[in-house]
Amino acid sequence: MTVDKEWLRVESLDLDAQGVAHNAEGKVVFIEGALPGEQVQVNVSRRKNNWEQGTLEAIRRESAQRVVPGCQHFGLHAGACGGCKMQHLHPGAQIAIKQRVLEDNLWHLGKVKPEQLLRPVEGPTWGYRYRARLSVRHVVKKGTVLVGFHERKSRYVADMQRCEVLPAHVGAMLMPLRALIASMEARDRLPQIEVAIGEGPQGLVTALVLRHLEPLSAADAQRLRDFAAEYGVQWWLQPKGPDTVHLLDQGGPELAYTLPEFGVVMPFKPTDFTQVNHHINTVLVGRALRLLDVQPDERVIDWFCGLGNFTLPLATQAREVLGIEGSEALVQRSRENAMRNALAHKASFAARNLFELTPADVTAYGSAQRWLVDPPREGAFALAKALADLHQTPALAPAGWTPPQRIVYVSCNPATLARDAGLLVHQAGYRCTAAGAVNMFPHTAHVESMAVFEYDPTAPRSGAEPAAAQAQPAEA
Repeated sequence: MTVDKEWLRVESLDLDAQGVAHNAEGKVVFIEGALPGEQVQVNVSRRKNNWEQGTLEAIRRESAQRVVPGCQHFGLHAGACGGCKMQHLHPGAQIAIKQRVLEDNLWHLGKVKPEQLLRPVEGPTWGYRYRARLSVRHVVKKGTVLVGFHERKSRYVADMQRCEVLPAHVGAMLMPLRALIASMEARDRLPQIEVAIGEGPQGLVTALVLRHLEPLSAADAQRLRDFAAEYGVQWWLQPKGPDTVHLLDQGGPELAYTLPEFGVVMPFKPTDFTQVNHHINTVLVGRALRLLDVQPDERVIDWFCGLGNFTLPLATQAREVLGIEGSEALVQRSRENAMRNALAHKASFAARNLFELTPADVTAYGSAQRWLVDPPREGAFALAKALADLHQTPALAPAGWTPPQRIVYVSCNPATLARDAGLLVHQAGYRCTAAGAVNMFPHTAHVESMAVFEYDPTAPRSGAEPAAAQAQPAEA
């Protein structure tokens, strides 16, 4: 028997949802399709000095958490869709693994152990994806048009008939979209369709943004109108960059989502950043604000505020909220949303580059008892570093400035969260009082999370090791 065919015991899953095992030589083996606890054989495709990588070939002992995938296009077969990576794992086990990934990152990268573990935030596991970017390819050799996600580990578009993580009406629209594009004169110059779904008075509002590399003919525009009438969608056109997006025909309901707990309605454009999973976003905002525990007389700063997803709910609770965002266009949209929700008297906004903040920049925005931080995947390193510098050298702060007493950090990348948490805990005077995973993207390896930090001027500084107290589950 070759080394490739030895039986390996899968120990864990990595961030790409690959099983992790060790072979007889002690090498780490990453196995696509394998689950923790299974005994498997692997077809090795890559070999390095310290690790190997391959795909599952056979199972001798199957995990009790293995389930039948809910989508026919998921799997390890040639041409399989690469949009999901964990459909073969029970959804409850998926979130447990993501929670473990969060804890491992916090400890191994930041040497931070939260005092409490928050119960994971979960929601619907199918039909949840209210935003998606679908690739479009006219494949002349096959005489067909493909619309969907890329194949697993490939730049080619998967041959998809439907998608189970998109809302049912959109998932069933892939084949009609393929036929539509195939009928168009510009079929070779239409690389992408972006899907954005909002909530309207009469139900869901579905916007499709068509990227086109040349002007559309009158006949093609009419084909889009006919499709819109039949399937109840809005067509938006994108001839160049995101700022060129416009409706094919004016009128129709606006895109918006609601945060009913706070009485907030958030209009948005189809290319604006909004959370993919509206149900989870509603729960996420509610939990974040409960954890932040804003009092009516307090001032709050919402860093990386976007359209005001957290800013406007905060404005219903605080004395004053300042939302800060890198994009001037988004700041203007935030101001409009504040006016729309009659919150402009309590919510103000500012635009600046949040990746180049100094202690002077941070203190110039004034003291706030609480911060909400919701950065992109790059994290909030400059912000955490500024707080660390201010804690280590108090003279950098102007008279009267005080650091926030509590920070709620919402993250879409556990590695950058862990890096920033390490700075906050070991150099900025904070304790990590709670952290937990959020299953924003079921069936994918994407880990969303949140963490809570409390200011403690007496906390260890300059890289002191954290107390290794055992974290206990807690409900927010």
